Amino acid sequence: MASVKPDCFRMWRGAGMKMETPTVRPQERDIVQPDAMIGKVRAWVAQARRVVVLTGAGISTESGIPDFRGPQGVWTRDPEAEKLSDIRYYMADAEIRKKAWQARLVHPAWEARPNAGHEAIAGLERRGKLHALITQNIDGLHQKAGNSPECVIEVHGTVLKVVCMSCGWKGPMQETLIRLLTGEDDPPCTLCGGILKSDTISFGQNLVPEVIARAMRSAAEADCFIAIGTSLQVYPIAGAVSEAKEAGARVVIVNAEPTPFDGIADAVLRVPIGKTLARILL
Repeated sequence: MASVKPDCFRMWRGAGMKMETPTVRPQERDIVQPDAMIGKVRAWVAQARRVVVLTGAGISTESGIPDFRGPQGVWTRDPEAEKLSDIRYYMADAEIRKKAWQARLVHPAWEARPNAGHEAIAGLERRGKLHALITQNIDGLHQKAGNSPECVIEVHGTVLKVVCMSCGWKGPMQETLIRLLTGEDDPPCTLCGGILKSDTISFGQNLVPEVIARAMRSAAEADCFIAIGTSLQVYPIAGAVSEAKEAGARVVIVNAEPTPFDGIADAVLRVPIGKTLARILL
């Protein structure tokens, strides 16, 4: 998923939101066994009235969708593949677009199914406790698991739709992929002939201000904020952790690797995501 360029930082500040990363220092904590900490977090969720969840690529790797920057990430194994997600290369080079369309044709999202983590978050919404689900993922697995589209805030867009870069038309991705199967290698917009791309945020593109504002507002309304499978290094959305903490929410981080916000979290869990969320949220 694309990281945020400096112009997006300026846009975020212009929306009246803070962009500074807090000074994060490890806090002194009692040594708590994972099972005991999971029990604590489960109790916090049970007590909460407005749980806000932020998810990153880590929750979808258990569904067979590789991340981008991890040890086995798409861009780690093939740095040239990053160009396919750079709007400058994409708009200027037809060959890059053709490669991007071939990659979309075989995107793992088409075969992926929600895992236990996705199902647990959907269950949280059914219980009436999920205030908002902010996701950096573009795979649509939260909706497949049963989360309502109204609840999901897709800060980086979705691969399930296409958008025309000229007239703004949007439509289902599958309809455009059918055009590839019938021989088109760089299908243009059928309305204006403009360049089509997936409805995702690429490198060099601005995030949608209204989407980011909604995500930050939701974080500030949480009484329990859970960040799952995200390195919390992509801004401005990583700042949602501070927004929640400053508003008084309990903050829980579930991630395989350390994050810059571990020091202000009330609980940090380095455990398998799917089965852990099933224990915490259901």
